[in-house]
Order: sequence, then structure tokens, then C-alpha cells
Amino acid sequence: MTEFNAYALSGEIDLNRLAGSIGFPRRYRWEEPMVLDIAGLTPLSGDQGEEKRVHLYFFGGVVFVNCSEEEIGAFFWSMGHYADQFREFPSIKYRDEYSLRTGEGERIAVTNDSAVMPGHDPAYGDIICFVIAKSVALERIEERVDLVLDEMEGLVALLERGKLELSDRRLAKLAASILTYKYQSIAHIMVLDKPEITWENPEADRLYLTMANLFELNQRYNEIKHKGETLLDITQVFTSLSHARRATRLEWIIIILIFIEIVIYLFEILRKG
Repeated sequence: MTEFNAYALSGEIDLNRLAGSIGFPRRYRWEEPMVLDIAGLTPLSGDQGEEKRVHLYFFGGVVFVNCSEEEIGAFFWSMGHYADQFREFPSIKYRDEYSLRTGEGERIAVTNDSAVMPGHDPAYGDIICFVIAKSVALERIEERVDLVLDEMEGLVALLERGKLELSDRRLAKLAASILTYKYQSIAHIMVLDKPEITWENPEADRLYLTMANLFELNQRYNEIKHKGETLLDITQVFTSLSHARRATRLEWIIIILIFIEIVIYLFEILRKG
């Protein structure tokens, strides 16, 4: 039985910089995870079987394989010396667990909590790590997008009462937050990307597609995308109203200045008369 524990950090991990800090400089591709021995913090490759290890992803996903809570805590503490994101443990909110059982003669069974696969294939563990890392990272983005939606609902409620108390600075911050979530969901989490092994291994491909469907990765991505587009539409409305308000204010300022100039002109005429 292989046990997996996934965590989503608050931001992305620069694996290339992290590798140099730990002591084995190398270049990682965007879709390639860093796989480390949990104790020695040394890189692993090939078939690790049930060996204790951790998979790190650029988008902030961290997945432990066959590691105890104490070992996980010790890893986060050690890595906190190299990257600030790791100092969030044990307060990390977004996490998940999964298990895998393999054996000759086993019937294939894949659920939200576990999988049973016939025979041993190292690709199975890599697929599970990749999917649950995506899932917890999506959960992080989903909650943050919902918080922005809640904030927007409050602003819309004020607008219904004829109030538009939204500064340009706050509007810009909201727009930046929305664009950040859209960028993270598309670029960082690579929801629409499949691991390279799935193109060569039909069993791994079937496992990935099944798990992606169970964890609703595409549906959740589309929902985030839709919410992001809705938020951008609302932001554009507020931007238009803000520009209209500024234009009206400028018009009144011009009118007042013209009025003052007329008053001064009349005063000068009366004084000379």
C-alpha cells in the first residue's frame, strides 16, 4: 500500500532556484516535478517503488509518498530555510490524502480516496501525485476567487443603492487579483496538460483520465475560468462608471472655473466703472 499526502502552498515554487540552494543545480522543465528523498533532500529518479519521497511542483503543489506526519513536518521545517512558502506548515489549509494498492490479479478500481491497479508500474505513483497536486492547488484558487466574488457582491449591492465608493486603486487591485487567478489556473496548475508518460503508457493514460474525471479537474477549471470572466466583466462596469464619474467631476470643475472667471470679469468691469 502506498500512501500520498498532498499540500498546496500559497505561491509557486522556483524549482531551479531551490535546486541550486539545496546543492544540486539543474534545470527543471515547467511540467517536471522535483522528486526528493525525504531524509537527505537528494534528488531521486527512476522507479522509487514505495520509497519515502516528496514531489514538488512549480505551481506550489507538494506531495509526500509514504511519509509520516513527523517526517512531513521535519521536511517543511528544513525547506523553510530555502523558501518562505514552506514555513506555512502546519497551518496549510489545502491538503488531501490518497492511497494506491497494486498486485497481480487485482481488479482495477479508482475512487476519490484510493486506487487499486494490477501489477506494479512506477507511472501510477507519478500520475497520482500529479492529479492530487493539481486538485489541492485548484482548491486554493477556488476559495480565493470566491472571496473576490463575495467582495464584488458587496460592491454591486452598494451600486444598487446608487453608491459607487470604489477608488481607482482598489479597482486596480481587484482587477490584478482576478488576472492573477486566471493566470495561475491556466499557466501554473497546467489543468489541461497531461504528463508525458501518458503518451507512451496506455494504462497510465487511463488512470490519469479516470482520476482527472473523478477530481473534476476540467470542470473546476472551467468554473474558475467562468467566474474570472464574470469578475472581469463586473470590473469593467465599475471602471466605466468610475471614468464617467471622473469625467462628470472634471466637467463641473471646468464649469465652476468658467463661472469664477466670469464673476472676476464682471467685478473688474464694475470696479473700473
